[in-house]
Amino acid sequence: MKNLDKDTVKSFSDQWVRYDQSGMNDNEAKKIFKSYFSIFPWKRLSKSAVGFDMGCGTGRWAKFVAPKVGLLNCIDPSIAIKVAKKNLKEFKNIKFHQKSLDQSGLREKSQDFGYSLGVLHHVPNTKLAINSCVRLLKPGAPFLLYIYYAFDNRPLWFKFFWIISNFIRLIICKLPKFYKFLICDIIAVLVYYPFARFILISEKIGLELKNFPLYFYRSSSFYVMRTDARDRFGTPLEKRFTKKEIYKMMKRSGLHRIKFKNSLPYWTAIGFKKK
Repeated sequence: MKNLDKDTVKSFSDQWVRYDQSGMNDNEAKKIFKSYFSIFPWKRLSKSAVGFDMGCGTGRWAKFVAPKVGLLNCIDPSIAIKVAKKNLKEFKNIKFHQKSLDQSGLREKSQDFGYSLGVLHHVPNTKLAINSCVRLLKPGAPFLLYIYYAFDNRPLWFKFFWIISNFIRLIICKLPKFYKFLICDIIAVLVYYPFARFILISEKIGLELKNFPLYFYRSSSFYVMRTDARDRFGTPLEKRFTKKEIYKMMKRSGLHRIKFKNSLPYWTAIGFKKK
């Protein structure tokens, strides 16, 4: 049985076909890319390196990785892979695989690097998903991972707001596609945008609001907020993990020298496959 949830795959197919990231400014996309990859060991990779993007979606990160490596395997089970092909058509060093993460078709111990950002918390068994990714790596190869955090570094009131938002998500994610998009757009307009801009204005006058919800979006475009609101409230399967839980899963999968990024987005981590 494939390690995927069919409803979640369908949800992301709908999302990425509609929000194909063509409306995202390149400078903004590069800024977000750097926020994830700031701990990635680019200097360890040769120009001929072969690696994978597990759960590539529209290919929004692959377009920054492909110019740096020899070959990039973009893997995604949803029809978003067709959007990725369109978005990345200028690159000749990318192979596309519409496969599940545990049946990618790549050989074990064949990849010089790998990454999976914002994906493995949307599968039934995250631990096995990490194992599947690590098995593809050569000994010593780096693996960059971003998994939703369980607010283990946040105050109690922050967690309370998440509980309320998650209850709302559980309702919205079951709605027909039209209403799901409509309500998520309304959330982006009435919640994401005003909260984020309030935080931005407050920051400019000297107030410290780093613990406020939506701080990450304070200077984001509305396009990014709209996309992420749909991601956050429209996705059927979502899991969250503490830093300790992620570390344990990574270590048990065969990674070591694990390092976490101690700034947003939480939790982003890098590990290297044991030799």
